[in-house]
Amino acid sequence: MRVMVTGGGGRVGQFTVVDLLAAGHEVVLSDQRPPVISPELDPGVLGRATFRQADLTVAGEAIWAMRGCDAVVHLGAIPSPRAIPDSTVFGNNVMGTYNVLQAAETLQIRRVAMASSISAYGTAWSDEPLLFDYAPVDEAHPMRNADPYGLSKEVNELTAEMFHRRTGMQIVSLRYSYVGTPAEIRTRRATYDLDHADNAKTLWSYVDVRDAARANRLAIEADEVGCVPLIITAADTMADRTTEELLREYVPGLVIRRPIPGHSTAFDLSTARDVIGWEPVYSWRQPEY
Repeated sequence: MRVMVTGGGGRVGQFTVVDLLAAGHEVVLSDQRPPVISPELDPGVLGRATFRQADLTVAGEAIWAMRGCDAVVHLGAIPSPRAIPDSTVFGNNVMGTYNVLQAAETLQIRRVAMASSISAYGTAWSDEPLLFDYAPVDEAHPMRNADPYGLSKEVNELTAEMFHRRTGMQIVSLRYSYVGTPAEIRTRRATYDLDHADNAKTLWSYVDVRDAARANRLAIEADEVGCVPLIITAADTMADRTTEELLREYVPGLVIRRPIPGHSTAFDLSTARDVIGWEPVYSWRQPEY
């Protein structure tokens, strides 16, 4: 397939481009500016993608960038709140997604994977002690957003449902946890265990960027999955203490619905496995990591 990767100059975008190329797909990379290639990637490989500069908040530019493509991996967004005005974060992320999905409808593109986030649950950026109801957390857990980034992800998933109803296009919303390269995850690990309470907002989760990239590819390669959100995290947590121990101490009142052995993630990854055949491969605990 010829695959458009919006936000292809970002961390997840660049690794997704490389993964798609390695799988034999042709790739069009779109962003607001040419990418600064990650030092962990071979620039020669990334250079095999076609670059199209576009602002996705402009509907015509989205259509122009996506012409001739068979599928879209939509990653273009402001990746967090606080550093940018709330209205800008929300407006950019929601309008960009609407324009991409409308462009897909116009161009008769039938396969879309798009970046959502576990921030859609509302806990990650909340100033209040807003935590989860139960674990393992699944895709049906309630969303209680109080920040513009998490709200933008919730709205984008609703927008995806509308376009699916209207057109029947396949749209997979990938709810990533914190995504990092091996070097970034090793750096984060150096001080991670000093603040278990704050990290409870994301249940100490993370995902290696290579696993996130592979999830993007599998989401557009899968057949007849409809419109579905999928949780994408590593199989383990970033913490040194066991998951159930941390949950009992830092998430009071949470119901543990089934045993969570050792350092296993507090998120349910079974839907991603069943729908697109994705399971995480990488862990910071691996000797070679």
